[in-house]
Amino acid sequence: MTQNIDGTEPRIEHDDDKARFALYLGDDLAAYADYTQHGDLRDFDHTVTDPQFRGKGLAGIVVKHALDETKKQGLKIGTSCSYVEKFVSEHPEYRN
Repeated sequence: MTQNIDGTEPRIEHDDDKARFALYLGDDLAAYADYTQHGDLRDFDHTVTDPQFRGKGLAGIVVKHALDETKKQGLKIGTSCSYVEKFVSEHPEYRN
């Protein structure tokens, strides 16, 4: 998936029930991107990195994974979250 963070391989899980892509380091929930589904639009509305894991690029890792999965599923990307909006503006391949 990506490089080790502090010696641990990040693991990303998609939880449909919570409408969330969650990044774990070991057993710790380190970062996540929440979304709301509206038909074929997956609107990312909240991205969080746990304070103890900030500064390691985890938000970018989980958002990139979430956007890749969204595109792979043929869904459009919404950017209500300011972090996701900035990420998409810097990575034009994710623009609808």
